[in-house]
Amino acid sequence: FFFQAEDGIRDVERSRGLGDVYKRQQDQLNSLKPDEKLEAVKQVIATMTYGKDMSMLFPHVVKCMETSSIEIKKLVYLYIINYAKSKADMTIMAINTFRKDAHEPTSPLLRALAVRTMGCIRIEKITEYLCESLKDALADIDPYVRKTAAMCVTKLFLTNPRLVKDNGFIKLLQDLLTDGNAIVVSNAIASLLEISSLTGKSYIRFNSNIMQKLLYAINECSEWGQVYILEGIARYQPVDSADAENIIERVIPRLSHVNPAVVLAAAKVVLKFLDSVTSTESVKKTTKRLAAPLVTLLSNTPEIQYVVLRNVSFIVEKRRNIFDQPKVFFVRHSDPIFVKLEKLEILNKITTGKNFDSVLVELREYANWLDIEFGRKAIRTIATIGVKIEKANKRALEVMLDILKSGSDYIIEESAIGLSEILRHFPMVATEAFIKEAIAKIQTVTEPEARAGYAWILGEYNEHIPKAEELLKALILSLIHI
Repeated sequence: FFFQAEDGIRDVERSRGLGDVYKRQQDQLNSLKPDEKLEAVKQVIATMTYGKDMSMLFPHVVKCMETSSIEIKKLVYLYIINYAKSKADMTIMAINTFRKDAHEPTSPLLRALAVRTMGCIRIEKITEYLCESLKDALADIDPYVRKTAAMCVTKLFLTNPRLVKDNGFIKLLQDLLTDGNAIVVSNAIASLLEISSLTGKSYIRFNSNIMQKLLYAINECSEWGQVYILEGIARYQPVDSADAENIIERVIPRLSHVNPAVVLAAAKVVLKFLDSVTSTESVKKTTKRLAAPLVTLLSNTPEIQYVVLRNVSFIVEKRRNIFDQPKVFFVRHSDPIFVKLEKLEILNKITTGKNFDSVLVELREYANWLDIEFGRKAIRTIATIGVKIEKANKRALEVMLDILKSGSDYIIEESAIGLSEILRHFPMVATEAFIKEAIAKIQTVTEPEARAGYAWILGEYNEHIPKAEELLKALILSLIHI
């Protein structure tokens, strides 16, 4: 296929003018032999994909639509989509053929292909001719045509929202939610979700029949169809606790799916419907079932891990008891920086009065890693845990002092800030010996925020610090001479 394109380009480059080459291509496109015509269209399309302008052959390529060959029609439709905007007036020549193909009784594939192509030609004066064919396609006896038409409604809406509303396409999409084919249902809800997102208004109307259809369709459609259906179900407001529990039980099997998008969409539905469950025991049991699938997703590629971690970060804000063991979020040396930082954020959120010791010990190790940005973030996390968990403040100060002994400049700077933050909230937790040792380590700081923390400690604990006044004067003089 692409060798033909190279041959065509080579012919253009060899010729003194383009006329001979295009004349030969025109003759081939107008040939009465189907095989010769097919090869000519292939060469035009292949050359087009190389970036060469083949628009001057537009009328001759369009004529090739008048054939019974699906293969030729596919290529011609691709060509028309590519040049429709630049040849809008000439594209209208193809409308009658499109409409004829959209009603071809013997070929569902051709009907769907014609409707899809018309939807991809986003020119207002052409989309007006699409409406009748699209209406018929949405009610077609073949599910392949219906599912194609459902997605075409969104394309039409992007080009001309008024046509979609005036012709009642949204109502037709809503009717497809009760279709007997799962793929049709998933495409209909995907289209409705997109239109709802574009308008800021929900067009999905739920009742018990539609909800049952959606729950049934989850088991029958493709994985991406499942994502759209789950997104639609998440917008449903359950009638009562029993209704919510029933939907949760129907959705929970999706948590074991191999596609991370399906797992996350199912988790979203479960978490949303848990708000309507009144049984504390049921909520606790269901919450525990969410943890394992989410942890399993962390064995994927770093990019997927990051997406999962971002979702987990939001989840733990609402359900902090979902993960008993913070160990699953401990950082590996091989993790990219964006994964490392997100794991730190989650560790900060899930640390409690029961598990803070193991987390602080792990964070102490991170502070000495070669990645400076990550080390700074780890020290800040230690300080945050020390502030938010009263039982952890003393342990956090001890860990901070251990970190200071490494002597790295950025560690000393961040530790000075962290120490001052913890001591501001719990001034009585520090002993005299601790203050003396900490001051001896941090008096060389140079960053403004670290100096502010150092100055605060000097002022707050001056009675425990030998020569505190002299140290403060030296700090003031250093600021003056900056």
